[in-house]
Amino acid sequence: MPFEQGVVIRTKDLSAVLMSHPAATSIVFVSSDVVKGNCKGGVFMSEKSNDLTLKNSERLSYKSMLELQRLPVLCFCGLMGAVAIVLGTVATIRVGDFLRIGFSSIPNQIVAYLIGPWIGACFGGAMDIIKWFINPTGEFFPGYTITAIAAGIIYGIFLYKRPVKLWRVIAAETCVKVFCNLGLNTIWVMMTTGNAFKAIMVPRIAANAGKLPADVIILMILLPVVNKVIKPALSINLKSLNHKKVN
Repeated sequence: MPFEQGVVIRTKDLSAVLMSHPAATSIVFVSSDVVKGNCKGGVFMSEKSNDLTLKNSERLSYKSMLELQRLPVLCFCGLMGAVAIVLGTVATIRVGDFLRIGFSSIPNQIVAYLIGPWIGACFGGAMDIIKWFINPTGEFFPGYTITAIAAGIIYGIFLYKRPVKLWRVIAAETCVKVFCNLGLNTIWVMMTTGNAFKAIMVPRIAANAGKLPADVIILMILLPVVNKVIKPALSINLKSLNHKKVN
């Protein structure tokens, strides 16, 4: 690893040099007695990935959109799009004219978790339009596209480059259900169907309240698997691509 400018912290028996590096936070310890009685002086290093300790200003930067320039990311988004279309077709139940219960949003959540809120927003909006063209249900209304974009941003804000914690998943799902489902979508339903607020709000509240625990459980099971299986594979591909570009 190349040495760069850093900050030296001195203690009684140990000096630590904090090195800057684009992919990791490295601490180089210079010890006066590495192994007592055998040698004096030495250097050993400790590296810790800074992905999960990024400040929000860095973690939620629009620079994450640059990931769309990478072929593995585009392929992964395409795969998730195909899964979303299948789930939207075979795993969605319509209850009347103003309520849908399904699992087609799971790929949106995975994309926002792995690649960030802005790509998650683009993916959600694009998939809303594509799914309507494939399986149109009534006239196209852009309000639902706005809802899908907002949901991608919310999931990314809570989950992107953060440890999978129960409170984070609950917070993300609650915000999406209150702001997107009960808020925005209710407004769109009233605008497109002419139904009164009271007539549609009670069944929508019941449906979202019933889905909340199930959606939380699904994400708490799914995200750790994604983190262990898909995220490392995607990272390996990205590193290989970067290595080829450097060479």
